[in-house]
Amino acid sequence: MKNLATTKRLPIMAGLLIGGFIGMFSETALNIALAPLTTELHVSTGTIQWLVIGYLLMVGILLPLSGLLTRWFTTRQLLIFALSDFIVGALIAALSSSFTFLFIGRLIQGIGTGILLPLIFLVALAIYPLNKRGAAMGLIGLTIMFAPAIGPTVAGLILGALSWQYIFWAMIPFLVLALIMTLIFTKNVMPLTRPHVDILSILLSTVGFGGVVLGISLASDKGWTSTIVLGSLLVGIVALAWFIHRQLNLTEPILNVKAFALKNFSLGTGLVMIDFMIIMSSMYLLPIYWQKGLLVPVALTGMLMLPGGLVNAVVSSVSGRLYDSFGARRPAMLGFLVSIIGALLLFFGQSTSSYWYVVCAHIILMIGAPLAMSPSQTAGLNALPKELSADGSSIMNTLQQICGAIATALATSLLSAGEAASAATGAVKVVNGTHFGFILTAGLAILGFLLTFALPKKQVQTK
Repeated sequence: MKNLATTKRLPIMAGLLIGGFIGMFSETALNIALAPLTTELHVSTGTIQWLVIGYLLMVGILLPLSGLLTRWFTTRQLLIFALSDFIVGALIAALSSSFTFLFIGRLIQGIGTGILLPLIFLVALAIYPLNKRGAAMGLIGLTIMFAPAIGPTVAGLILGALSWQYIFWAMIPFLVLALIMTLIFTKNVMPLTRPHVDILSILLSTVGFGGVVLGISLASDKGWTSTIVLGSLLVGIVALAWFIHRQLNLTEPILNVKAFALKNFSLGTGLVMIDFMIIMSSMYLLPIYWQKGLLVPVALTGMLMLPGGLVNAVVSSVSGRLYDSFGARRPAMLGFLVSIIGALLLFFGQSTSSYWYVVCAHIILMIGAPLAMSPSQTAGLNALPKELSADGSSIMNTLQQICGAIATALATSLLSAGEAASAATGAVKVVNGTHFGFILTAGLAILGFLLTFALPKKQVQTK
């Protein structure tokens, strides 16, 4: 498969990238609509959060099982199912006029995304040779980084002119295009070994990852000391510990956690987790800063976040090529350093800051984060031998999504703490709250920068 010409690789990847882009876009696009949805659907703020929690929950449950699915079903079968599933979920959401049907649509969409995301990496590893993987990861970076960054912008523009249902109508043509390209071009890239399915492992994975995602997601609304939050986290962590112990002792594990024994994979995965937390925390805090701190309307908020999203796309597309030329350390180190500057500029923003100041700070952050992402991903995945590539892709994507939920929950908690600690009122109070949140973003960037010193200076050949 690695001998395929570039003209044949791109059509194979196209359906995956379009589908994955919509999946990641869906993860943040609805955030900007949650406030008006509480009024229109006549539900509380706590209830409306389940549109995000439910989606993340399904993604978190499906991702760890993707390695097993790729050994039982062909790449083509999985992609056709995932894209068809997402189309059905988007249709249900677009046609819904009640919270219940919208929630069902979101759950179905989460299933599609949970299957799609690891397949993107798996197919790229299978069809691209080592010296081309950096460029491939740059394309994937457009999916992982640009989509959630552009989500609030596009959704804001839609809400400025149309109803929230059109957020989902806008997804469907792209999903249909991805499905058509999959039907025409996609072939299987993994051997079907159909290993023994350990039912207990599946149950432990579902309860473990589901419990952790649920607990973290609920913490943003109910607080970290809430009984349901602590209970969900405790059950999830215990189930995960049992799951990991069982995988280490099975001859045919559903997720081979021995991939963590490879230093560069563990380091690359850790950097990807940190980088995604930078993106998700800032994507949560920035719309609040714009709308409640600077009193900017929803539609204009989307426009003001557009420059950062576009810069994200450009940097994502070239950062992988930097890995092919320089290895992982230098691009990742520079990316986290630039992210520190962007996060600190946002931290020092005030309710009187000019629009240009905030836009420029956002642009700087959107230069740094994608610059670090693709080299970190490629360094981690290149460390895997072929037999661990499916498991490694599942692990990286699962932990990335869990960290996205953690970042949002922590940013919410810090925002509330900052507002509570502020003696001010109104917009100034909100801005003071976002300062606490941007401390998290800056702290993550500093941690990522320090860890990049452990990255290899040059590309590491897969064994």
